[in-house]
Order: sequence, then C-alpha cells, then structure tokens
Amino acid sequence: MNGSPSAAFGFRRPGRSPRWAAVVALLVGCASTDGKEGSDSAGTTEPGVDDSGTPDGAETDEDILRAAIAGERDVDEALVLIARQGGLPIQTSAGVLFACLCGDGDWSVAGDHDEWAGVAMDRAGALSWAEVDVPSPDGSRYKFTDGSDWMADPLGRRLAYDEFGEISLVDATAAHLERWYAIDGGELQPRDVNVWVPDAGAFTHVVYAHDGQNLFDPGAAWGGWQLSASVPANMLVVGINNTSDRFEEYTHVPDDFGSGTVGGRADDYGVLVSDLRGLMDDHYGPADRYGLLGSSLGGLVSLALAESQTGQWDMAMSMSGTVGWGSIGLHEETIIARLAASAPLEGTAIYADSGGLGTCADSDGDGTDDDGDDFDNYCVNRQLVDVLAASGYAWDENLWHWHESGATHDEAAWAARVWRPLELFSLQ
Repeated sequence: MNGSPSAAFGFRRPGRSPRWAAVVALLVGCASTDGKEGSDSAGTTEPGVDDSGTPDGAETDEDILRAAIAGERDVDEALVLIARQGGLPIQTSAGVLFACLCGDGDWSVAGDHDEWAGVAMDRAGALSWAEVDVPSPDGSRYKFTDGSDWMADPLGRRLAYDEFGEISLVDATAAHLERWYAIDGGELQPRDVNVWVPDAGAFTHVVYAHDGQNLFDPGAAWGGWQLSASVPANMLVVGINNTSDRFEEYTHVPDDFGSGTVGGRADDYGVLVSDLRGLMDDHYGPADRYGLLGSSLGGLVSLALAESQTGQWDMAMSMSGTVGWGSIGLHEETIIARLAASAPLEGTAIYADSGGLGTCADSDGDGTDDDGDDFDNYCVNRQLVDVLAASGYAWDENLWHWHESGATHDEAAWAARVWRPLELFSLQ
C-alpha cells in the first residue's frame, strides 16, 4: 500500500459546535436508558406510522411538546421522542410550533415568515418556544437568534445550505435534506443520518451512503461530494455519518497500516445499516431497488455488506475503494479474495472505480497488487474487477469499472464522478 494512511483512506470528520455536543449528549443519554423510546431509535419503531412519523395510536408530536411546555412531561424526553418521529418544527392548526434548547438568554425565531425580524420565544425551563403564523411553510427558512448569535435548529428535521452555512426549513415538498439525530448504533456509537428526499418525496431507488457528513455539506473537506447536484430524480439517499471508529466499522477484517491492528467490525456496522433501513422504510416508504455507496473505506464496506447480506442489495458502488485492506500489514482475507469465492452475488450488481495511475505489482507474493507505485487504489481496483469478471460477472450487465486517470483521493474527485454510479443504479 503506497501513500499516507490519510490519503489512502479519506478519513474526514468535520467538527461541531459545543452547543451541538450538548444536544448529542442529550439524545445519546436518552437512547441509553432502559425505556422503550431509547431502544427503538435504530429502526425498530412500532408498526403503523402516520405521515408525521408518529406511530398509530401514539401521542402526536404536538401533544408531546405541549405537555413539555406545560411542565407535564420531561423536556429532554419530549425532544428525543419528537426528533425520532416527525421532527421539529411542528405544524399546528394555529401555526408552526418551534422549540429549542438554545441556551441561556432571550431567543427569537426569525425567518422568511417575518422577513427575518424575529419573533420572541417564551421559556419553559430550559426550553425556548414559540407558536408562529407561517403563511407559506413550504420552503420557508428560519434560524434561532439571541440578537448576536444565529443558529440553525439543532434538532430541526429539514435543512438546506446557503452562503452562511446550514439553515433550517419549516417544511419542504421540493427536493431537500432531512436529518435524523443520534441514531442508536447498537454495539457501535450513535450517529446522525442525513437523508436526501427527492421532489414530492417520490422515489423508486434508495442509496445507503457512508461518510454521510461529507455528502451534502459544502463546508466539508474539499467542498464535500455536493451530492445533491448528482442525485437522479428517482432516488432517495440515506447518508450515514461516520464516527471515530470508522476504521473499525468500515473494514471486514483486521489489518495494520502502521499504527497497530485495527478493524474487522463491518458485520456490526451491517446490523446498524439493516436496522436503519427498517426505520427509513417505515418513515419514507419502501423502494423498488436498494444500493450501497461509499468511497475509500466506505467503498470497501459497501462491497463487504453486499457480500455478507446476500440478496439484500441490488447494487454496491465503490469509489476508490480500499479493497486491498487485509494485506497492508497483515495477511488477512481481502475483499477481492472474499468476493472471488462468492461471486457473482445473488442479484447484486457491482460498480468500482478509481483515479490514480502507476505500475501494479505483487512483490511480496500475497496475492494483492498493492506493491507498485500507483495511487488512489488504482491497481487493487483494477484487480478487483478483473477477478469479478473471471468469477461470473458480466461487463455492462452487472459489473462496471471506471478509471479517471490521475484523479486524486479526495471528496472533490469523488464529487466530479459520482454521477456515473448513481446514473447506472437509477437504471437498474
């Protein structure tokens, strides 16, 4: 394996504000309790969910929030429940109900509804809230402000980005982003999920994409993937944020790239993805086709999950995948060898690409072409697709490969060519 670990694996984790950390602590703390609402956050919601995301027969989000405002329900518990159902803000018969654990001081909600003048929020303990007339909630933007600090809704469901960064949406029917917070990871760390919802919520295909915080945020490393510009109209994208355990979760076997043995928990991550798929199906509805997408280690785990969850995925899309993992410092099974033993996967098409260029070699005789002078995982991806083609896959039917000669290993390069696998998948 050539190049530095950071260049080989594309490890990016944008930071968050201290206020955001407090919100995460709130959600994770409630998720770790023995109550029902904490244990069902990763996709085991009760059957029967209405359009607002509230299980049939349960309290509505409005009921829950009004009880918290009146002091009849714990505020923390209320916000966690709402964040995992329909989300904030809540449309009511009288307007829109905004709520925020914004912090000390006097807060207002300002937005398109009042030409950003600001409507003062009342207080219920630590909770700031206001019920505001929003004549046209569809696409209406808002933020919270104390007069000097402005912030997007820290638990808002719908969001967008403008020249100042993240901004919240009251409602949206056009294509937009939605966020789910601190999704329970089971044995793994909780993480946020960013969902691209197509126009009018109509879709036939769903993609589960890794490194979710880099997909849509223009402030992510190298400008992020800018994925909203590439997503076909018939596709919903579930972007799953990574955590500090990315090397553990995105790899199918242990390996050592110079810092000690790490990795091998892709099966545990696969459980999280499967549970999340259940939650997303409950909320947004099922799709005709399901795919996996990732870059670098995210590409590797896309292939690993397709192999381990046979028949559950219609396509696995790997961009600059670290498919030589297992042979870097140890002699574990690479995904190339694992797929060769099981290919072709039942009903699963595979796309693999890379940038880079260079000479391919296997000078240590371990069966992996990672000892040359190539970069961006060029040689191992070429080896992968050749092995798949010899193992029963058919070119341009269920196997595709693209080489973007000389392209680098970063989000800008992936953003420039991600339209290729997405377009292929949209036609499956």
